[in-house]
Amino acid sequence: MTHDVADTARVREIEPDADTSRAFREALGRYATGVTVVTVNSEIGPLGITANSFASVSLDPPLILWAPARLSQRFAAFAAARHFAIHVIGAEQRHISDGFSRSGTAWKGLAWERNELGVPLIDGCLARFECEAVATYPGGDHCIVVAEVARVTWRDGVPLVFSQGRYGPFENPAAVG
Repeated sequence: MTHDVADTARVREIEPDADTSRAFREALGRYATGVTVVTVNSEIGPLGITANSFASVSLDPPLILWAPARLSQRFAAFAAARHFAIHVIGAEQRHISDGFSRSGTAWKGLAWERNELGVPLIDGCLARFECEAVATYPGGDHCIVVAEVARVTWRDGVPLVFSQGRYGPFENPAAVG
């Protein structure tokens, strides 16, 4: 006997507004995302921030986007940065994500260097995109930053994934089934 998802799970429905923002966020959490750390060189030195608002936009030209939150104390440095790097975090690197979600200066114990433009680059991440901002757009409580990718570095590995308020690794379906 097969069951429809609606038969076994409570289905909720809202009209998103200020009074239902928590429920809207909960619904958005059903979409699993990768975990990234974005880094910039700022007036106070190297800064990082954990972000899951990252997406590919175009292959030709190679464009990505990410969206820093306007309420972040680090917003000004990231929204104004012309050059930055986005680091895709591996499942074994949760400590990097945790560090930069708490502090923009969580560099202690990390292997990192600066590129020729001064952008801090974290070594050993699953993937790294060195970028130049080409446009920014208002995005409600975020700013949408579109950037051209100048250089990409990557390795094999399992990504750290965030869904429904929790971290976890991606399970390879071929390995499970």
